[in-house]
Amino acid sequence: MNPGLPRHDSLIGSRRRKALLLASMAAPGALWLLLLRYLPMFGIVLAFKDYRAFKPNTFWNNILKSDWVGFKNFEFLFRSPDTGRIIGNTLLYNLTFIVLGLVIAVAFAIMLNELTSRFAAKTYQTLMFFPYFLSWVVASYFLLAFLDTASGMVPNLQKLAGQDVIDWYQSPQYWPALLIGANLWKNIGYSTVLYLAAITGIDRAQYEAAAVDGATKWQQIRHVTLPNLRTMIIILFILNVGKIFNADFGLFYNVPLNSGSLYSTTQVIDTYVYRAYMNSGSVGMSSAAGLLQNVVGFVCIIAANTVVRRFDPDSSLF
Repeated sequence: MNPGLPRHDSLIGSRRRKALLLASMAAPGALWLLLLRYLPMFGIVLAFKDYRAFKPNTFWNNILKSDWVGFKNFEFLFRSPDTGRIIGNTLLYNLTFIVLGLVIAVAFAIMLNELTSRFAAKTYQTLMFFPYFLSWVVASYFLLAFLDTASGMVPNLQKLAGQDVIDWYQSPQYWPALLIGANLWKNIGYSTVLYLAAITGIDRAQYEAAAVDGATKWQQIRHVTLPNLRTMIIILFILNVGKIFNADFGLFYNVPLNSGSLYSTTQVIDTYVYRAYMNSGSVGMSSAAGLLQNVVGFVCIIAANTVVRRFDPDSSLF
C-alpha cells in the first residue's frame, strides 16, 4: 500500500479494479446472451403475423409492414390428423429419455466412482463422453453401417444365419428402441460426468463413518451417495422437464435418414414443423410452433418447481 494515499482511497481503488476485472470476465457471456437470446425475442411477433417481403427488403422492415393474423399461424399445428400422434411421440420419447437418462447416468457415475484403478476410470469416462461431441449426421452413418440392407453388419449376419433380412429403414416398429438407444449412447456420457463430479465432491468422512458402522457398499450408496445427489438430480430433472415439448431435431431427422416410411414412429413436433416450413415457406408458422414449445416448456418448469418446492424446498430452483 502506498503510504502517501489514505487507506480509504486505497480500498476504493482496489474494489474498483476488482469490479472492473469481474465485469470484463462477465462481458463476453452477457454479450452472447444479449445478441443470441434477448434480441431474437423481438421476433416473437412473427408468430402473429403473415410475414412477407417488402422494399427495402430488410428483416425489421418486413416485420413492421407484415399484416397481423392473430392465432392463424398456430392452426397448422392442430389441423393435421396426425397431430395427436406427433405430440404423443414427442412427449413419450422425452419422458423415456429423462427417466432412462437419469437412472443409467447415476448408475454409471456410481460404478466409475467405485473403480479402484484411476486409469480405468478415466479411460471409461473418456470413452463414454466421446460420442457427445459427435454430430447426429456422423452418428447416423455409424448406424447405417450396421443397418444398411446392402452392406450393413446386421443384415450380413442375418444372411449368414439364414434368416430373413430386415429392411430397417422401412420398418417403423424397430425405431423407438433404436432412437432411444442412439440418444442414450450419445448423451449418457455427459450426464454421467456431471453426476460423477457431484459424487467426488461428497465428504469422504461420511463414507468412513458409514463403514465404521458396518454399512455395506450398497448401504453406503443408498444412505450416503444418493441423498447427496438428490438436489442435483432434482435440478436436472426440472430443467429437462422444461424441454419435454422440444425434440432433438438431429436425432429424429438425421438418424432415420428422413425416411417417409418411418414417420409413424419418428415424426415429432420439430421435424413436423420443419417439413411444413419446407413445403409452405411460412416463417410465421415455424415461429408460432417455436413460441408454443417455449411457453409449454416454461409452464412445465414452473409446475415441476412448484411441486418440488412443496415437498423439498431446499432442492427447488426458485
